[in-house]
Amino acid sequence: MQKIIAGICIISMLAGACKKDFTNPSAAPEEDVFTSTQAVTGVAVGLQRIYSTNRAGGIYNLVTANGFTTDELLLRNAGNIPENQLNTGGGSVDGTNTVLANVWSNSNKIIFDANRVIEYAKTMDDKAYASGLIGYVTIFKALAMGSLSMFWEQVPDTTGSLNTNVSFINRQAGFTKIVGWIDEALAAITATPPSSGFLTNIPSGMDIKNALLALKARYALFAGNYDLALTTANLVTAKAVLFRYDPIFPNPVWETATATNNVFQVKDSTLGLPAGLQPNLADKRVPFYAVVATDGNPPRYRLSGFWINNTTPIPVYQMGEIWLIKAECYTRKGDLPSGLTELNRVVTKSPAADSLGVGAGLPPILGPLTQAEQLTIIYQQRCIELFMSGLKLEDMRRFNRPLTERKRNFFPYPFAERDNNPNTPADPAF
Repeated sequence: MQKIIAGICIISMLAGACKKDFTNPSAAPEEDVFTSTQAVTGVAVGLQRIYSTNRAGGIYNLVTANGFTTDELLLRNAGNIPENQLNTGGGSVDGTNTVLANVWSNSNKIIFDANRVIEYAKTMDDKAYASGLIGYVTIFKALAMGSLSMFWEQVPDTTGSLNTNVSFINRQAGFTKIVGWIDEALAAITATPPSSGFLTNIPSGMDIKNALLALKARYALFAGNYDLALTTANLVTAKAVLFRYDPIFPNPVWETATATNNVFQVKDSTLGLPAGLQPNLADKRVPFYAVVATDGNPPRYRLSGFWINNTTPIPVYQMGEIWLIKAECYTRKGDLPSGLTELNRVVTKSPAADSLGVGAGLPPILGPLTQAEQLTIIYQQRCIELFMSGLKLEDMRRFNRPLTERKRNFFPYPFAERDNNPNTPADPAF
């Protein structure tokens, strides 16, 4: 991750409201940043740092906001005010919440800078380097808009110009917009594959094409386009695509929660699921994600899995997610046998058969099932397989889970946005 350092000096972490005014007086002037391929590469790599590292970054805040709201996490210290608000839920969560403000500001910052990188790349003579830039930053642009569209009813449209109050679009349009962005990036890297010169300048662990295809399948599913999600999921290959960490840029969940035992921990072996959906006691994913403490101190269960130490990588996607996307698409389209086949690939997978060590190792589910029964099991398996991935709140809505199972349905808009952009929508009631 040391290559990210170049991007730190360029990118402002002080994003405000969506006037698209992300100036930072200590950063390089914008006209200087976007006239050098080396500097633009630094901006591109810096987007990975914004999304994947530190407490202000995308992953920590995504996991935190989603985890407390969907009952995955146990609060360890009520003095952590933003986390305590999310844990309490309802009206306790307001526009002052800094966890949500970080998701909002960093996501908009990523989209803004990704657009600038893409604009620059389109002017480059070296098309192989340019396609790498376009494909790479589109990964983070998609993840950023995905976070906004999962958490808020309406999201900023990104077609406005600098220093203007942007308008808003509904979140389903946000998911559809992501698919369009990814299609443009896939076209670029297909026409001219990224050069080795570009690939050596970005952090290891990133497979641009597979990441784009997996995210396209995810967000096409969230947009309700089951045919496209299914077709795209079939193109994803079983290859680990990872955010890697080191002692300088450690795993952000480990750094803030696991290492301190003072912010949050996994709730318990139920993984936050209600009666009737809780994991089978023999499910090997439970001890992967929630290990029993051996130090004699509370709580009984501790974070494990992708947050067990400072250098543990976090996946961009898991193959279990891809199979569950296929299972859901087949099932919603009425092809229950094919859906059950894909579902059982997840249920029967052993930890040893998974490159990330995630596996239930259970007997297959026997049919026939009704469509409703099969969808409920798919939801359950998504909650277990993709525990603390930040996707559960979106899943709860898509599978029509009772509102009583979550502490918010959508989040209020940060005050920084409302105070500076008159186009900010009204906050949701819950």
